[in-house]
Amino acid sequence: MSVREPIAHGGDLDAARSLFPEAPEPWIDLSTGINPVPYPCPALEASAFHRLPSAADLAGLHRAAARAYGVADPDRIVAAPGTQILIETLPRLRAPGRVAVLGPTYAEHAAAWTRAGHRVATVAEIGGAAGADVVVIVNPNNPDGRRWTAGTLLALAGDLAGRGGLLVVDEAFIDLEPVESLAPAIVPGLVVLRSFGKTYGLAGIRLGFALCDPALAARLAEALGPWAVSGPALAIGRTALSDEAWRQDARVARGADAARLDWMIARAGGIVVGGTGLFRTADFPAGAALFERLGAAGIYVRRFAGAPGRLRFGLPADKTEWCRLSRILR
Repeated sequence: MSVREPIAHGGDLDAARSLFPEAPEPWIDLSTGINPVPYPCPALEASAFHRLPSAADLAGLHRAAARAYGVADPDRIVAAPGTQILIETLPRLRAPGRVAVLGPTYAEHAAAWTRAGHRVATVAEIGGAAGADVVVIVNPNNPDGRRWTAGTLLALAGDLAGRGGLLVVDEAFIDLEPVESLAPAIVPGLVVLRSFGKTYGLAGIRLGFALCDPALAARLAEALGPWAVSGPALAIGRTALSDEAWRQDARVARGADAARLDWMIARAGGIVVGGTGLFRTADFPAGAALFERLGAAGIYVRRFAGAPGRLRFGLPADKTEWCRLSRILR
């Protein structure tokens, strides 16, 4: 039995330290697309830690998520301990078939459908997905920031639903973007995934959502089992999702940060080829050498095996981190 090669992900500072053992601490981790200015966690009652979450706790989170995402019916919301669990679970709810993943994109989508016995192909455009039973699209896409209109995606969802198929749209990076979400337009044959940790800078909370028709939502919830989301995550998620003012402020602030990063990349000779308000992807004439220079200075960015000149930068968290990055890029 073969063991699959692990997929490289951002945020692995153990790998960074192994590559650059002499780098100064503390590391600046720019290898992820997580909001570097996290939501201020509310004080939690001790009972959130010592008792099992109640049905009322979960229902409160579902209502907050429905309001935040514009979903009319909380029964269309499934809360999970991170969207990765949903990415793993969805393929197991369907008989093996043909799956098209628009890529290159987040590699765990194709890996999860493959592990569940589906025949998976990566395609560059929607037209290449013709004949697939399931289509997976990340909108906006990671790492190139590519976007699709709601009209295009809803038409595809309708076509797939008409023949028993499924469209999975991963909107992990949409919260802070001027991109129209499909969340208010959930129809049978469509699943929308939303990430909590990226937007709110609280990836360690492990919270994510699937938005889908109530029948599929019930199947997903059953597959996840009882108490899938911890009490502290329920409480923090409910408070944060209800804070529309914070979300609006974060959208403006991270947009300004992304523009600042674009300027620094251009000054260093890079060309921004895509991204979102939480990361920028750029090509450099000597990207491999720049990755080494950044790493030696204790700054970890994302590189791509198939494109050695391409680097992805998350956003620095504060003035000290911005200054350290600026010195190396300059």
